[in-house]
Amino acid sequence: MDLYPLYNSARIALISSVLVFFLGICLAYYVAKLPALIRGALDVLFTVPLVLPPTVVGYLLLRFIGPHRFIGAFFFENFDIRLTMTWWSTVFATTVVAFPLMYRTTRGAFQSFDRNIEDSARTLGLSDSFIFWRIRLPCCRAGITAGLVLAFARAMGEYGATSMISGYTPGVTATISTTVYNLWRTGSDDLALRWVLLNLGISAVVLLCLNVFESRGRKS
Repeated sequence: MDLYPLYNSARIALISSVLVFFLGICLAYYVAKLPALIRGALDVLFTVPLVLPPTVVGYLLLRFIGPHRFIGAFFFENFDIRLTMTWWSTVFATTVVAFPLMYRTTRGAFQSFDRNIEDSARTLGLSDSFIFWRIRLPCCRAGITAGLVLAFARAMGEYGATSMISGYTPGVTATISTTVYNLWRTGSDDLALRWVLLNLGISAVVLLCLNVFESRGRKS
């Protein structure tokens, strides 16, 4: 049993999780300060990948970074870099589909933060950056961590957008999800079942971690 799909899925999910962690926190914090109309429009923009079919997300990405599109052609012609059909190009897809989970969860955690604490800190002369890093983030860590866990799980199990952006090449772009599909398609049901059971085990661990973070959040 070649474990490359597990390794590839894990590194893609980890890279995507790091990206959505910082993007989600940054955008959730600054969008909350914008006027209601602009905030609502950005909320729709940042959240829409959550409700779109993954294949639609993959298609839209190909419209931007495909080899015959402006961005994809620019990188290929000037830097000889293909933005599709590589293992790391999958990161584009997983980041897009996982980001809304991190963004919405983080925004909810920030909205539930007691503003009286923030106002009290300002009366003591504390800077906004100190309040954000030393007060707001620690108070919201349970919600932020839950969003990160959900984003990692979403990136780990992504199939639709991933298959369109990177396809399936054993030892190169194969992930757990694309491997299960191709094993089933070629009649290798026993091996496909092993990957399914492994994926179920990973999902169970992720959900247990999420429950732990949520229980800690309720106690804090």
